[in-house]
Amino acid sequence: MSKRDETVADLIVSVFRLNGALIDTGNRLVADIGLTSAWWQVLGALDLSPVPLPVAHIARNMGLSRQAVQRVADLLAEKDLVRFAANPHHQRAKLVVLTAQGRAAVKDAEKRQRPWARDLMAGLSLERIATALDVLTHMNSHLAQAAGEADEYLAAEEK
Repeated sequence: MSKRDETVADLIVSVFRLNGALIDTGNRLVADIGLTSAWWQVLGALDLSPVPLPVAHIARNMGLSRQAVQRVADLLAEKDLVRFAANPHHQRAKLVVLTAQGRAAVKDAEKRQRPWARDLMAGLSLERIATALDVLTHMNSHLAQAAGEADEYLAAEEK
């Protein structure tokens, strides 16, 4: 294995570890306001969008499965953090809409997240953070493209 291959493998393992740590820390950060990282992630996706979104769009935007987002959306609706609305573009795919309570929960989570994120990145220059973002964005785009190509291949095979 080349040094480059080893470094890429180490990066991937590091991203897996980081993902787990972020989820765990996020759970602890928002537990007392009645959220989990998964709930926060879906609420945050809705808060970032200028329009309500169907579950499939939230899933695609966040790199999650549609089924996982549907389960979370259903739980959020039970807690009155979101509601479902008719979708003029698709009869069966309801839109997920933040309620006032859901918007307040996202704002509470963001207030906690800002100082935590500043502390997490302490000592790193903006340039290093931007480089890391660029690398992760490239990896994510490449994986999304590869997944699309795999889906096209599988669809062709089924015909």
